[in-house]
Amino acid sequence: MTITYDLVILGGGTGGYTAAIRAAQLGLKTALVEKGKVGGTCLHKGCIPTKALLRSADVQRTVKEAASFGIEAGSPIVHFERVQERKEEIVHTLYNGVKSLLKRGKIDLYEGTGRLLGPSLFSPMAGTVSVEMNDGTENAMLVPRNVIIATGSRPKHLPGLQPDGEIVLSSDEALEMKEIPASIMIVGGGVIGVEWASMLVDFGSKVTILEYGDRILPFEDKAVSAEMARQLSKRGVQIIVNAKVKTDTLQKNSGTVSIQTEAGEAFSAEKILVAAGRTANTEQLGLENTDIKVENGVIQVNEWMQTNESHIYAVGDVTGGLQLAHVASYEGITAVEHMAGKAADPVDYSAVPRCIYSHPEAASIGMTEEQAALERTKIKTGVFPFQANGKALVYGETEGFVKIVADAKTDDILGVHVIGPHATELISEAALAQLLDASGWELGAAIHPHPALSEAIGEAALMLDGKAIHF
Repeated sequence: MTITYDLVILGGGTGGYTAAIRAAQLGLKTALVEKGKVGGTCLHKGCIPTKALLRSADVQRTVKEAASFGIEAGSPIVHFERVQERKEEIVHTLYNGVKSLLKRGKIDLYEGTGRLLGPSLFSPMAGTVSVEMNDGTENAMLVPRNVIIATGSRPKHLPGLQPDGEIVLSSDEALEMKEIPASIMIVGGGVIGVEWASMLVDFGSKVTILEYGDRILPFEDKAVSAEMARQLSKRGVQIIVNAKVKTDTLQKNSGTVSIQTEAGEAFSAEKILVAAGRTANTEQLGLENTDIKVENGVIQVNEWMQTNESHIYAVGDVTGGLQLAHVASYEGITAVEHMAGKAADPVDYSAVPRCIYSHPEAASIGMTEEQAALERTKIKTGVFPFQANGKALVYGETEGFVKIVADAKTDDILGVHVIGPHATELISEAALAQLLDASGWELGAAIHPHPALSEAIGEAALMLDGKAIHF
């Protein structure tokens, strides 16, 4: 079976299905190849299921703190099987939604594994896609004018710490836990590790983070990193930095696992979660049949997401950029509009919000203070604490702050950093400010409603020039 298309997309995750929908909107005959379920990692093993579990943990913590609001609620009981059921219900609802969107766009879905072929009788150019169908039927041969590779990533495995599904876990296996572990070690203090630590400590686990570097959240502003560490420690999370684990010391005993660091410290728990980043899925795609360049395991692309084969694009985690679902979506749209001859602007990665859905939440966009100090002659910062915000007091969540970094000469906003209540929602105002190239003065001059958490953004902007009203 040989069928021609304007576009064939390998991978039905966030980047892939978003690109498919945009292509259909532009009138391109489009096929999507996915060996698992459309929605990919974000919907089935990442963004959505983890946030569903985090929300249940939030509710438990809120009930525990109910007395401070004058409400007597007693001690909450976690029925973890129901927590997991709720997670699956949310995933299933969104999964059906994605399938409906693909159907409405008349996008052909091939359930199987797609591989790129070199020049052949099907096409003089590399890029014909052979699909090995999941149901065992004859391979489908798809001949496209353009291809998008959007095959995503998977949890990175450390030598000696390969997941066994029971004691040593990646985030994939952790999502399927039947019970809350009494204790857990988390190797890695990045975004994934911090979110799991926050969730599990709320559910009652004894949590230890073993971070290789000198601080958790190493890519965030140092002030945000320090505040997150302070608040997690306050809630009972043990954070060990400069912890270079020796994987050859791993020992699994009855009901426990232990490991040592290079410093000779020994740690033990019921389970160990490896949260040491993710690895791009570039294997077995037939890349060797093309001129596509791969370096350090990721596909090299230009600003419009084109590979060395100009009709073959790559988006999302396989390109080695920011491993965020919304980045993959935007890259997918950029690639489609470029191949369709539309006036597509390259992705501005400095305008991408980065979110951490722990408690407290944290979110940022643009440069950290440390980065700005290296790149600009003179900078200024404005920091406004949530303890001075009326709505934060109403919520009972007064820890954290908004921090804005700006160029002292031009007043250009270089970065915005939020840690505290609803940070992942508040950051959208900063994203709009970045898009419109707003100055600190303009962000501060915007009228914010009162009482509102967003007032903290306006006050932080005013603080750049010492004009904050409430602090």
